[in-house]
Amino acid sequence: QVHLVESGGGSVQAGGSLRLSCTASGYSVSWACMGWFRQAPGLEREGVAGMHTGEGIIEYADSVKGRFTISTDTSKTTLYLQMQSLKAEDTAMYYCAAKTDCYFFSDLLDGREFPRWGQGTQVTVSS
Repeated sequence: QVHLVESGGGSVQAGGSLRLSCTASGYSVSWACMGWFRQAPGLEREGVAGMHTGEGIIEYADSVKGRFTISTDTSKTTLYLQMQSLKAEDTAMYYCAAKTDCYFFSDLLDGREFPRWGQGTQVTVSS
């Protein structure tokens, strides 16, 4: 089964940038649904960005459109989330998620689509 490990989180000032990485191992993700989700204490989990690695379909939450970019490397072993113009409300634990052999999907921003999850990386934005 695929194993996911996130990295790249940290503390930044509002307006700054961070790039999160999610390394997948143990299984091919060449035809997979993958996504980034976040959750702040006391709040519900929110889908941030999702993509299908084979078809190139990408979805973003309205709150991050124009600021965040999801991508993979050419080997499809690492998922990235480039975050720019960060705001205080972006503060959360960010999780990488994957669904291998993703032949069917309905919403790439719905965590219920994804059976495999990383442990998360904390992003803190101060103003």
